[in-house]
Amino acid sequence: MKPAVGIRDLTHVYVSGKGAFVALERVGFTLEAGEFVSLVGPSGCGKTTILSIIAGLIEPTEGNVEIGGRPVVGPSHKVGYMLQHDYLFPWRTILANSLIGLELHGKVTGEQRKEAVRLLAEMGLEDVAGKYPGQLSGGMRQRVALVRTLVTSPDILLLDEPFSALDYQTKLVLEQLVSETLKARRKSAVLVTHDITEAIAMSDKVIVMDRGPGRVRRELAVPEPIREASPMKAREMPGFHALFNEIWGELEEMEARRGGHDD
Repeated sequence: MKPAVGIRDLTHVYVSGKGAFVALERVGFTLEAGEFVSLVGPSGCGKTTILSIIAGLIEPTEGNVEIGGRPVVGPSHKVGYMLQHDYLFPWRTILANSLIGLELHGKVTGEQRKEAVRLLAEMGLEDVAGKYPGQLSGGMRQRVALVRTLVTSPDILLLDEPFSALDYQTKLVLEQLVSETLKARRKSAVLVTHDITEAIAMSDKVIVMDRGPGRVRRELAVPEPIREASPMKAREMPGFHALFNEIWGELEEMEARRGGHDD
C-alpha cells in the first residue's frame, strides 16, 4: 500500500529582491495511512513550508511529494489544513462557517449539511450552531475550525500549531478531542508544534528538524504504550520523559552549535 504522504529529496528556495533563501534541503519522510506525525524544531527550519507544499499551496524547487502515490500538483480535497488562527467569518453563523469548505468545492447538499450539524454536536457545539464567532471562546472557535476541516472528508489533516494560542487546560482538552476524532476516522495527520510534550502525546512518530537550511535531523518512534494512551494520560506513561529529554537534547545541541544566536 502506498503511504498517505511520501516526501523525497524535498528542497525549497525562496527568492526575493534581497536574494535567495534555502528553506528546505533534501527533506524526506513518509506518513502512513492512519499515522500521526509531528514536526518539531526551531523557528525558521521550514516546518510550515513542508505543510504548504503537501497542501499544494507551494510548488517545491526540487524533490517529490506524493499523496497516495500520486504527485501533488495543487490543492486537493484529500488534504485538510487547520491553522493556529481559526479564520472564521464574523458575519456568518457557526453552522455557516462550518460549511465554507464544502461551498468552495461546489454546492452544499442536504446530506452534507446534516453531517456538519452532526459534527458540531459531536464537538459539543450543537447549542451554538446559530451563534456568531464573536460569541464563542477561543477553544470553541478552534472546534468549529476542526469541524470545517473534517466536514470535507479529507484523508490527511495538516495541523499548524492549532492549539498554541489557547490556555493550557483548553489546549489539553482539544488535544484529546482531535486525537480521538482522528483515530476514530482513521485519518492521517501532520502536526507542526513547538511543544515537545504535545508532539509526543499525540504522535506515532516525531521528526526533529534541523535549521539552516531545514533538514530532517532525527526520526523518533513513540513507544506503543504512549501511542495507545490518551494525550493526557500519555504524559504520565513510563518512557515519556526519557523521549522528551532525547528530543530536548537534540534541540539544545542545535542551539549550542549556532552559539545561541538567532539567524
